[in-house]
Amino acid sequence: MTYKEVLDNARNNMGTLCKSCMVCDGRACRNTIPGPGAKGAGDAAIRNYDMWQEIRLNMDTLTDVKSTDTKLELFGRSFALPVFAGPVGAVAMHYGDKYNDRVYNDILVRACKNSGIAAFTGDGTDPLVMEGATAAIKAASGVGIPTIKPWNIDTIKEKAALVNDSDAFAVAMDVDAAGLPFLKNLNPPAGTKSVSELREIIALFDKPFIVKGIMTVMGAEKAMQAGADAIVVSNHGGRVLGETPSTAEVLPIIKDYVGDKMKILVDGGIRTGADVFKALALGADAVIIARPFVNMVYGAEDEGVKVYTDKLKGELADTMQMCGASNLEEISHNMLFGF
Repeated sequence: MTYKEVLDNARNNMGTLCKSCMVCDGRACRNTIPGPGAKGAGDAAIRNYDMWQEIRLNMDTLTDVKSTDTKLELFGRSFALPVFAGPVGAVAMHYGDKYNDRVYNDILVRACKNSGIAAFTGDGTDPLVMEGATAAIKAASGVGIPTIKPWNIDTIKEKAALVNDSDAFAVAMDVDAAGLPFLKNLNPPAGTKSVSELREIIALFDKPFIVKGIMTVMGAEKAMQAGADAIVVSNHGGRVLGETPSTAEVLPIIKDYVGDKMKILVDGGIRTGADVFKALALGADAVIIARPFVNMVYGAEDEGVKVYTDKLKGELADTMQMCGASNLEEISHNMLFGF
């Protein structure tokens, strides 16, 4: 199947909220929650996408680059390219009832591993979601990253036991999920975390810890103080707070501060291999893409994930060759116009 054919098929399997747009730019679903959109006007999701398109590439073919290597090494694992599928929860509510979270994560984890990448898995109020996600990751020999919502400490401890048993090569917490409506008014409460609370959480795990939802230098500093191994520059896809800058705008600022002290991933509006190249040129080690992978699963399950992964790899390799980079380490900011 082609990428377009997978998208066309996804439209037949989705609910009414996601339009399976050929270009997933946040416009058609800008203020739909439930749904793939955002709270309020949805301008942050649109800005995420638009800013990657504003960045232009410096073409340079007077080089000795004859072939390109898109492989990424991260936390002792090797991946075919610096791309991870993003964590998505409550898929039946947001995308249609063809799948529940357990089945969706099972497909996504397996398909990503077989395509040479890895998936971040989602979390939910139903304990079966994390149980299913960690079981899928364990079946995939630990190739997956369970992502825990910022629950209360007792709930996190319960989930930590599942994560540690899964052999996952890393674990994440999407602290930016504190702004999601379904986390409001929970009892016990869930939401924002202090540095000391985050440090206590990180100590529960026997694997690298990734903090997702960092949009400022101050946030990166707090994550380092708490002992995180990596951060994800993310505004939760622009879904939880309008009028924020895009991740492309803050990424180089955060990279200048963090340097090589921890790994940096970024998400938000990244859709093509050229976008992946731009993110790495701005200082990211890898990227996360969420909503397009949902469409790939709903459109063709394992085959859909492979189609999109192959598309990204081909686009990234072509961009690298046309800009003079033979491997990921050679991608630099001077390959971007105006940087």
